[in-house]
Amino acid sequence: MKRKKKSSGGGANWMDTYGDMVTLLLCFFVLLYSMSTISEDNWRAIVMSFNPSAAMATTETSGNKGPMADPLDPDGKGLDKGLSQSDVDAKMQSLYESLKDYVSREGAESTISVTQGDGKVFISFNQAVFFAGNSSVLKKEAYPILDDMSNILSGVADAIDEVRVLGHTAQGTPERPNTVRTDRKLSSDRATNVVIYLQEHTAVSPARLVSEGVGQWRPVASNATPEGRLKNRRVEMIISGRNLAEEMQQGVASYEVADHGE
Repeated sequence: MKRKKKSSGGGANWMDTYGDMVTLLLCFFVLLYSMSTISEDNWRAIVMSFNPSAAMATTETSGNKGPMADPLDPDGKGLDKGLSQSDVDAKMQSLYESLKDYVSREGAESTISVTQGDGKVFISFNQAVFFAGNSSVLKKEAYPILDDMSNILSGVADAIDEVRVLGHTAQGTPERPNTVRTDRKLSSDRATNVVIYLQEHTAVSPARLVSEGVGQWRPVASNATPEGRLKNRRVEMIISGRNLAEEMQQGVASYEVADHGE
């Protein structure tokens, strides 16, 4: 009687090993994904579960020397990453009140006005505060004012999204518009010189300082009278508070930061 050949039955054993390997790989990638969004406390808990005797060390990256440096903080002064929107709103309110107190204390209500709205603080400076007629050179009398402004802005620098400085001119001859090139250049140079001074004296990041020349085209009074033209010749600052919800959606990649090379 012939013996029946025994079936090896091991032809598919490799599937067990392959399945285990795929499962391990899946677990590994899930762990990597979870680590990409993990908080510091959770990460510490994972490390300690593997090695209870592990010592946790903190490594900081400062300034623009490290790969994680904030491009909106090129000087490495640091921004408060724990700031909440309520903190931002409170600091913007404090900024407004500090500016109002400053204007009142200096008795400058006739030349400097401060208002607020929609998360912004608006400051308007009469031309006489900063510049002589038809000039974009800062007057010596402007330095103490800009120093005080720089100190006030520095106190809430981490809550500021942007400081936009606008230069305005008046239409010198009521029946004839100014020469376009002269008008635009004068207003732009005035705004630029104010921004340069702020950048040199305030803690606000240079990426958040913007200058803009408007020329004669946004008057607040009639150019038909000397009093009206005086009001139209002005420099304005629009200080915007940070919107943390928008920053989380857009991120710092939405800002284009220039190379620091020559």
